[in-house]
Amino acid sequence: MQLGVNTVLFGGHDFRTAVQHIRWAGYDAVEISALDGLGAFGDPLGEHLHLDRWEEDVPGIRAVLAEFELPLSAMEVGPLDEKRCLAAFEAAAALGIPVVNIGPSGKSGAPGDLDACIERMRRLAERAEAWGVVLCVKAHIGASMYDTATTLEVMNRISCPAFGIDMDPSHIYRGGEDPAEALRQVISRVRHVHIRDSGPGPAPGAAEEQACGRAEVDLPGYLRVLVESGYDGPVNLEVIGASRYPVSRSAIIAAESRGYLNACLKSIGGKGT
Repeated sequence: MQLGVNTVLFGGHDFRTAVQHIRWAGYDAVEISALDGLGAFGDPLGEHLHLDRWEEDVPGIRAVLAEFELPLSAMEVGPLDEKRCLAAFEAAAALGIPVVNIGPSGKSGAPGDLDACIERMRRLAERAEAWGVVLCVKAHIGASMYDTATTLEVMNRISCPAFGIDMDPSHIYRGGEDPAEALRQVISRVRHVHIRDSGPGPAPGAAEEQACGRAEVDLPGYLRVLVESGYDGPVNLEVIGASRYPVSRSAIIAAESRGYLNACLKSIGGKGT
């Protein structure tokens, strides 16, 4: 497994600052945030890759990655938006990013919303395949794909090899399910993992409460399933709500989480350094 951090944790700071602190915390990789707008806490999400002008961002991004010797393991685009996804695939190909992560569209239980979401994702996965990129989606509280059952339906109806599941235990936990058991059911199509801790919801809690090991999610059990299943893809810490934090506070969250995840992996025979 490749442990990394989504730069949304450093949303109030520039890309170089984010990558520098991710490197110092001992991570293997970076997930670049292409999120725009405001997050659940009303704060800017941190757009370190601007999809409307991504070509301008590429040289600077490459220079920072070379300086700190870290690869990009994924990009997060946010809500399902076809225009932004198409730009993301092109940008990902240019930067050597293997995975583009999105959230599903629609609302939970709304008639026709899941069908429409699946059809849009099927079309986009085919476009992603043409760029040599994998499109991943995660179950999201309140969206049309929000639990294990809807995730399995999506998996059954989209066969494109360039489509995968981004499995985030915090959303599954807040939805009232056991993340480890849910992971066992979908692991065959998991191509990316967003990881963080969480309380019971509806929101995951303040940024520091999302640091791995601080809240209620059975992350050791979840990681055990990943290890036992032979998962070898990206595992990226995704903590929201920190864009107004000083960089030291975000860095503490990153370092604390890395130490906890590393200790968990060592204890279950997975990667540990």
